[in-house]
Parts: sequence; C-alpha cells; structure tokens
Amino acid sequence: MFDMSGHVVIITGALENLGTAVAHRFKSAGARMVLVDRATDDHLPKAYPELANSPDHFLASGVDVTDVTSLAQLAKQVAERFGRIDGLVNTIGGFRGGKPVHQEDLETWEFLFKVNLMSTLNSCRAVIPHLLANGKGTIVNTASLSARTGTAGFGAYSASKSAVLRLTESLASELKDHGVTVNAILPGTLDTPQNRKAMPDQDVSKWVEPDAVADVILFLSSAAARSVTGAAIPITGKA
Repeated sequence: MFDMSGHVVIITGALENLGTAVAHRFKSAGARMVLVDRATDDHLPKAYPELANSPDHFLASGVDVTDVTSLAQLAKQVAERFGRIDGLVNTIGGFRGGKPVHQEDLETWEFLFKVNLMSTLNSCRAVIPHLLANGKGTIVNTASLSARTGTAGFGAYSASKSAVLRLTESLASELKDHGVTVNAILPGTLDTPQNRKAMPDQDVSKWVEPDAVADVILFLSSAAARSVTGAAIPITGKA
C-alpha cells in the first residue's frame, strides 16, 4: 500500500490487538521495526518468530513506557543499532469507566492518565531528539473518539484521551518546521476478542477492525502524508 522500505519505526504495545495489526502492516510495507512491549521472557519472540533473529528488526521486551529512563535507553539503543529513527507509533492505552466523575476512584484517574497520557508523552520525549537529529520523522498517537466529547461515566477516560490529543497538537506545532509530523487517530470501538467478551450484546458489525486502523496509521507514517500534521482522524467504522 505504502512503501516504507528502510524506515526505522518504533511501535509500542506490539503484543496488543492494535499493535499487532500495525506491526504486520509495517512489515508488509518494508519497514524496519522496533517492537516494544513491557512483557518479559519470550512473549515477543513467540508472537513474531520470523523477526526474532532478524538484523532488520528489534524485539524490545520488558520496556515500561511509563518509565522515562527505560525509554531513553531504548531510543539510544535503537539509534546505535540502525543509525537513525524515522518514526514512532504509540498504540499503548487503557480503559476503565462506568462511575460518575465525583464517584470515580482517584486510582482510576491516576491509572488512565499514566497509561494513556504519560506513556505517550514519555515515548515522544525519548524519540523526538533522534527525529530532530535525522531532520525528519513521523509520530502517530492513539487517542479516541472519546477525546472529542465527554460522556457520563467516562470522565476519566475522556479526559486522559483528550490530553493525548492536546499533546499531539502541541507537538505538531512545535515540530512542523523541523520536518517532523505528529498526528493522532481517534478510533471508535475496536473489534477485538476482549471487547466482544466485555460487550456481548453490542452490534459488532459497527465496530472498527484493528487492520483498518493500522491502514490509517501506515498512511500517516508514510511520505503520502508528508503535509499532514496536527490532525485528529476519526476512524468510526459503521457507527
């Protein structure tokens, strides 16, 4: 679909549904991938056995994206191994909700801002110096349709994803004169086994396939989107 041959792209959340779909899309496009997940042991090699010993790819296990030091070390290691970093795709995120704002546990607020906002912020901060040194690059962050409008019972989630969107816009403004584009995707409900189990009574035909979201991310990371920055792209399926 888009030629990413030779591009070095870091993909966080590589063991999750969206991260896996993104990794397969980028591999098909010829990218050299750094697949990141906090899981240790052999989880990544089992999920991507064809990449485990490849000199063109790097499976980065046990990386906590909420830890600044861990991410800085990873970015340095990637730059030393491949000579540069061309792109970052942040797919990590979490969801909790259901209670009114005044009743929602503060722990839930802290968790959602940590896993949604701080993971994205830390990844961007670690990679941006390398993109600037490269003179170009792309960042794609994962927000949500809930970033646009707050709804009853989902205040903490909406606020955390809205913060991701504001972060994306700020970075886009700061980096647009340095050859770096920064965009966000706003998916609706993803059609995943976990969501089907959690919401068995919903019409899954209106949900969004992770592969469809991965296609948009690939576009935003490609030369075809070289003039697109600061965008927030809804991906709603049939909803």
